Amino acid sequence: MPIILNHVNCIYEAGTNMEVAALKDVNLVIPDGQFIGLIGHTGSGKSSLVQHLNGLMKPTGGEVYFDGQDIADEDYDKKKLRSDVGLVFQYPEHQLFEADVFSDVCFGPKNLGLSKKEIELRAYEALKMVGLEDEYFYQSPFDLSGGQKRRAAIAGVIAMKPRVLILDEPTAGLDPKGREEILNLIKKLHEEMGITIILVSHSMDDVADYVERIIVMNHGEVFLDDEPKAVFSHKEELEKIGLAVPTVTEIMSRCAGKGFPVDDTVTTIEEAKAELLKLYKKR
Repeated sequence: MPIILNHVNCIYEAGTNMEVAALKDVNLVIPDGQFIGLIGHTGSGKSSLVQHLNGLMKPTGGEVYFDGQDIADEDYDKKKLRSDVGLVFQYPEHQLFEADVFSDVCFGPKNLGLSKKEIELRAYEALKMVGLEDEYFYQSPFDLSGGQKRRAAIAGVIAMKPRVLILDEPTAGLDPKGREEILNLIKKLHEEMGITIILVSHSMDDVADYVERIIVMNHGEVFLDDEPKAVFSHKEELEKIGLAVPTVTEIMSRCAGKGFPVDDTVTTIEEAKAELLKLYKKR
């Protein structure tokens, strides 16, 4: 069943001079199996929003429903919710704490009360799924590279077998190769596991090639919510709130502006390649 946000509000320091509205009347439906990009500038409400989805934060007003039940209900099983809705934090150091990588990935399944055999099997499968080699299993997670730490953190959540996987800025601080590897890994997890993916980012380039739906946040409100082409057609509006269309879309737009007969709404490199090949053949 989908996740439903019904008139969700979140106010920090309510009733004080420091009061800030992080979320304002947010209404969203997140269907099963969808790959979503959650975009916005720093302070737009992205992180606050995703922390409401697995109960880390409670709405100041409104409701969040999962499987048709309000997750704020007193009798709601929060432990099960957090195994069903997994969150990978922006900084993997915030969720890596065991002496070695394998023990760290075992931590979540262990809290589910599973047998030792099942715990270790889940941890092994998760680590192989994210592409970490056996040689790293018994190293300290803090000895890994940035990209390897992110893989380990993702494995720790995958081992819980979530139905929804939320990744908060998973490519932050990585070089272009590392970014591509992590994004391809997330795509692979979506395709192989069939789970809902919510990819949080401030970069249009990071999501352009991967997601089927983009939700743009601005000052705690849903600014745009549509498929990528429709969202990227709002170039001027995006620029006004500190965002930009993907680089490839900008390049094709400039080509069209110079009089070249190309589609300036393309959002991926493959689409741009096809357009330029058509232009080349015509000439």
